[in-house]
Amino acid sequence: MWLVFALLSAVFAALTSILAKIGIENVNSNLATAVRTVVVVVMAWGMVFLTNAQSGLSQISRKSWIFLILSGLATGASWLCYYKALQIGDASKVVPIDKLSVVITPVLAFVFLHEQFTAKSLAGCALIAAGTLLMVL
Repeated sequence: MWLVFALLSAVFAALTSILAKIGIENVNSNLATAVRTVVVVVMAWGMVFLTNAQSGLSQISRKSWIFLILSGLATGASWLCYYKALQIGDASKVVPIDKLSVVITPVLAFVFLHEQFTAKSLAGCALIAAGTLLMVL
């Protein structure tokens, strides 16, 4: 089932880029990010209440709160940069560069989470980076 959700995530991410590029025309990129964020917040909390998960709020540890807040700040910074790049650049060039996070994540996972970095993952990262370079040149 994870594969279905991962593929749906990719489809929705692609739609996000195209819809955002159209939507930010003549709109300040920071304002556009704020509007998008409000929609995401409403949708996320809607799912929390729809699935009756709100009772778990009190069970979140201090450590989890800190890292969830840091993750939220990183997401916000990513979205602000992404929307600005999308507003001034071509979606066909901005999106592949944004997806270099696929290459950066295993490196960070190796450094901070001590996850394995195999020859296979190294080759995959190199191919993704090379593909990104080909797409943006």
